[in-house]
Formats: sequence, C-alpha cells, structure tokens
Amino acid sequence: MELLAQVLVGGVLLGGLYALMALGLALVWGVLNIVNLSHGALIMLGAYATYYLFTGTGLDPFAALPITAIVLFVIGWLIQRGILNLVIRGPMFNTLLITFGIEVILTYLAQLLFSADFRAINPPYAGNNFRVLGITIPLMQVLAFAIAIGLTVAMWLFLLHTRVGRGIRAASQNLVAARLYGVNPRSIYALTFGIGSALAGVAGGLYGTVSQINPYIGGPLTAKSFAIAIIGGLENPLGVIVGGLVLGIVESLTALYAGSTYRDVASFGVLILVLILRPTGLLGRTT
Repeated sequence: MELLAQVLVGGVLLGGLYALMALGLALVWGVLNIVNLSHGALIMLGAYATYYLFTGTGLDPFAALPITAIVLFVIGWLIQRGILNLVIRGPMFNTLLITFGIEVILTYLAQLLFSADFRAINPPYAGNNFRVLGITIPLMQVLAFAIAIGLTVAMWLFLLHTRVGRGIRAASQNLVAARLYGVNPRSIYALTFGIGSALAGVAGGLYGTVSQINPYIGGPLTAKSFAIAIIGGLENPLGVIVGGLVLGIVESLTALYAGSTYRDVASFGVLILVLILRPTGLLGRTT
C-alpha cells in the first residue's frame, strides 16, 4: 500500500508538469485553430535556456524561469508574425506541415548548437526530499508541480478577468464579434502564440529540473501535450490540469504494474477511450 501511495503521489506531481506543458498548445489550438507541432521543440528550447542560464551565470533555475519565458515569448511572437501569420487563413493541413517543419529546424539547430548529449539541471538542493506519512517526496518535483499548477491557474484567471484575456477568448469563440469588441486579430494571434511559447519555455525549464534533456525530447512531449489537451478539453483552461493529472497517474500506475515500456501505450489508450466516450474532453461541453 505504501508503494502504491508513493506511485500515486509521483503521478500527481508529474501530472502537474504535464498540465503546464499542454497549456500553451491548448491555448494556441483554441485561439488560432493551429495544432502546433513545434510545441515540443519550444519546450526543449526552454529547457536549454534555463540550463545555460543556470550553468553559465549560476542563476538558480527557478529564478531563471522568467527570463526563459521572455526569451521564448519573443521567439514565439516572431514565428507567428513572420511565418504562421502568412497562412493563418489557410487549410489546417498547411499549418500542420509548417509547424512540423519548424519543429525539425529547431531540433537540428539545437543539435548543432548544444550537441546530442543528455543534460540535466542540478542545483545543490536537487537531491533533497522529505517524508509525509511515510511517503518520500522529492523537493524538485514539488517545486515544479507548485509552479506548474500556479501558472496554469493564473492563466485561467488571466483569460477570465483581464481585458486582454477576454479579447483572446473572444477571438477563439467568434472572430467577427471580437472585431466589434475592438480586438485586432493580428495582434491577438501573435500575443497568444507568444504566450503559448512562453508557457512552453517555462514547462521546459521545469522539465529539465526533474528529467534529462536533449534536442530530441520535443516530439514525444508534443504528443503528450496533444493527448492532454484532448483528454481535458479545449473549452475550459482548467481541463489541462485534469488531463495532465489523469495522464501522470495512468503512466505511473502502468510503470508500476506493467513496466515503463507500456507507459505511452496506456497514455494513448486513455486518449482513444476519451475520444470514443467523450469527444469534447472530460471538462468539455456535451451537446
């Protein structure tokens, strides 16, 4: 029973990080109607930005996250205004191909600049942990979980209670009405993609504190983010928290009872089950 509790806690902590990973993809998908296949590459760049801020300047990795967010926001803003904005009204297949191409380019640039070696962000307190009711909880995972959930909730409040957030929601629901509301679609789209990229960058920085990174982590993380967005539902920003927690717990239980080889099988099995039983996601509206 203690082992099961340990695994469940680990799954919840992992799920919180997964939720933040998926939040940027879900935001861009919901507003721009673009399934951003370069999302995982942006997570990877965020991990490397945080890594080099830590190793190059000695800045604590958690203190480096705001800088990482700014860097990735600029990269995302430039990608949207310079590339995606040119095909924003084109078929979704075109945007899929373009974002896939961006993912490939960013991956190979990262390999050229950073090499394919595995790296990890290990501050002096990386090995610290504490025990609660007999369960060992790693400090780094708790910090990553707290920041991930805090940012996800903060984004939800931002979308609900700020003028810019309402403009983003309006653009996602009815673009004609949004124009009447005074929303400039070009600016909102670039801002949304920049915010999504910033969230991906922070998620990457947190991922680097709990796992190893290399230039090729992007593809699997894009797939997981996609699954989480579908499982939780795109209509409710808190859906990614539910989707992330579900995926984290399922993967942890699968690793315990079936072996880590089957983690991805279980994750995408849950995705298929949700698509069959509740196509709008766990928190999506039903018709």
